[in-house]
Amino acid sequence: MRFIRRLGAGGLALTAAVALGACGSSSSSSGTTTSGGTTLPGTGKPAITLGDKNFTEELILGQLYAQALRSKGFTVNLKENLGATELVDKLLTSGQIDMYPEYTGTILAVIANQKTPPKTAAAAYAQAKAFEQTRGFTLLAATPFYDSDALATLPAYAKAHSLKTIADLKPLGKKVRLIAAPEFATRTEGLVGLKQVYGINPTFKPLSIGLTYTALDSGDADVADVFTTDAQLVGGKYVLLSDPKFVFGFQNVAPVVSQKVLSAEGPAFAQTLNAVSATLTTKAVQTMNAAVSVDKQTAKSVAKTFLAANGLG
Repeated sequence: MRFIRRLGAGGLALTAAVALGACGSSSSSSGTTTSGGTTLPGTGKPAITLGDKNFTEELILGQLYAQALRSKGFTVNLKENLGATELVDKLLTSGQIDMYPEYTGTILAVIANQKTPPKTAAAAYAQAKAFEQTRGFTLLAATPFYDSDALATLPAYAKAHSLKTIADLKPLGKKVRLIAAPEFATRTEGLVGLKQVYGINPTFKPLSIGLTYTALDSGDADVADVFTTDAQLVGGKYVLLSDPKFVFGFQNVAPVVSQKVLSAEGPAFAQTLNAVSATLTTKAVQTMNAAVSVDKQTAKSVAKTFLAANGLG
């Protein structure tokens, strides 16, 4: 954890880290011209409402996309911390938001209810985009990084039970205490899929996403559902069980956007968002996650530093 703790030394440390990795509340903002008098591409375009989901990485993504668009003169109303995919998708399809960042595998498994997972990340993106287009939406470019669910445990527990893959949990049956967000219980990319594909049958306890590592550390759980870009995973304190059958799918991020909004905003809108997505490597995202979840910086300030370091703010 020493690397993460150094991030708290100040903005310069974060700037350097995210630059290497890439080479709070609802608000709205717009811009019109640069200091030199040049009209920005978003000037005069309709305001858009951008949402994000209810965990650190999504809060950062929402800020990154919103701030980058505002820097180009677009008017953005940012709705933060809206909830899980099931809720945010309803807000999207009802027109209460125009776009939000989503994970390609989650679109297929949770929204499209696709039972057969894709074989590659490219296939996941293509299938997710095709599905969204049938509903009047589309996907912009996917990020280089992916963030999938994973099962984590403490090294001592893994060693005591010879755990290397998810399949190794099967002989333990109900003795395994598994914690995850409530929606994990009903998802194919969750408990349903784990039972079907790996035959494991743990004792499941729902718990808020932000409390999972605390529960592992205190001994209240044996295994936890985590995200592969979590800052807590840096330093070797936890063991991730491999998922050789890809129950958790391929999870690159892509902004889901209304096709009508995309047309109304003009080409610079998609170009701006795609430029941000292209910089989001695994190292950059994990560094930003650490700055927020470990060092307690705000998602807004972390996003601002990252965009400035990469010439996007």
